[in-house]
Amino acid sequence: MAVEGSEMAMKPTVVLYPMSGVGHLLPMVELAKLFLRHDFAVAVVLMQFPIKHPSLDSFISSVSAAHPSISFHQLPPPDDSFIASVSTTFPSIPMTFDGVRPNNHELLRFLAAHRRENDVRAVVLDFLCTVALDVVVAELDIPAYFFIATGASALASMLYFPSLELTDPGLGELADTPFHFPGLPPIPASDMPREVMDPASESCECFVNKIAPRLPDGDAFLINSFELLEAEAVKALREGACLPGRRMPKIYCIGPLITEGSRGKDETKAECMAWLDAQPRDSVVFLCFGSMGSFSVEQLKQIAVGLERSGQRFLWVVGIPKDPPTATSELDLDVLLPEGFLERTKQRGMVAKSWAPQVEVLNHGSVGCFVSHCGWNSTLEAISAGVAIVAWPLYAEQRMNKVFLVEQMKLAVVMEGYDREMVEADEVEAKVRWVMESEGGRELRRRAAAAKEMAAEAWSERGSSRQAWLDLVKTLKLKI
Repeated sequence: MAVEGSEMAMKPTVVLYPMSGVGHLLPMVELAKLFLRHDFAVAVVLMQFPIKHPSLDSFISSVSAAHPSISFHQLPPPDDSFIASVSTTFPSIPMTFDGVRPNNHELLRFLAAHRRENDVRAVVLDFLCTVALDVVVAELDIPAYFFIATGASALASMLYFPSLELTDPGLGELADTPFHFPGLPPIPASDMPREVMDPASESCECFVNKIAPRLPDGDAFLINSFELLEAEAVKALREGACLPGRRMPKIYCIGPLITEGSRGKDETKAECMAWLDAQPRDSVVFLCFGSMGSFSVEQLKQIAVGLERSGQRFLWVVGIPKDPPTATSELDLDVLLPEGFLERTKQRGMVAKSWAPQVEVLNHGSVGCFVSHCGWNSTLEAISAGVAIVAWPLYAEQRMNKVFLVEQMKLAVVMEGYDREMVEADEVEAKVRWVMESEGGRELRRRAAAAKEMAAEAWSERGSSRQAWLDLVKTLKLKI
């Protein structure tokens, strides 16, 4: 942990308060780096949370080594019974809310002490940390900004969702009934986040009454997106259409915030990049489904069969399945995948266990297509690299991201069957062939290449994200 010195105490300071998930922490760290470039001291406060990704500590250590000016502070456990008191199943909305709330007392102690020695100008809260808002604003009267780690379209839906006034039957019984949000394409009920599909559920009640209504109480939204990518959603947000009857905080689209590079297993990284170097340009299908993406063994076999039949080159990241055949956590690809698959495809395919350097892979010239779970970080990484997406959403808001990518941005095609128990091998084969071989696929890839130019333009000298960032800096009274 960094020690604040007299030099740091003289600088304007921001405090960042991310969720503990890697997908939330990564873009928040990129935000911290932006503040550092404008002579801002940055403290990242890490809450205690019942679920902790195994790579979290190593990621923080690597960031601290590369950027010692970013000061990380771990809050102490609220009490001895904290972990036992909160469900440690897959993070649900109530579990997230109940996991953040016990940290409020320690957060208050930290902020009160920190601002006695530092010029704290603002606290940037993860958008799921609305329960910490009263600590920052009511108790300490510090400006509070919400960092939106997902896109402007997702924010528009979150803000407007309580206005839908859902009644039984819940979304789960409405199948493909479209829901209409300002600035967004119609979203089928089946593509809404499953946790809010039942208005009688604890998850829906928590989101509608405890999280979404508090978001407008922040001073501004810092969105990890850029205006040209989500122009209609940004317009709806700025005009207040997503918050009928309420004040709309200021919008700063400051994305895409992309990690500098993947930090992980150096040996795996070297193997992946060496293999890609040997492949023709735009020839490789890259399959990766995020840090929490998981399939059944049978689904892994269907993917393998589809890839083999397709005849396409591929780099496939295989994680631990939902139903491993043995209790060990060690991945045995020969057991998980069809007999002889690895040998038969070794001339045109590479299978990586659990991890690959995604940012570097997407930016490699041999990659022509990305089969993705549509997590927002992965989405922005693909867009910034100019790689077409095959959308295979798995959880959280990923199905909505699929709708935005396919219907509005025109940067993805759907892997049919994602919403059923099994995506068949025939669909895997057909979809990767379509992207890599057909005229429609070539047009999709041309649009992806154009989106890459737009992403770069956003942070050019006169780009929208750069101008939004400089406006934010000015608001916080920083010297540029």
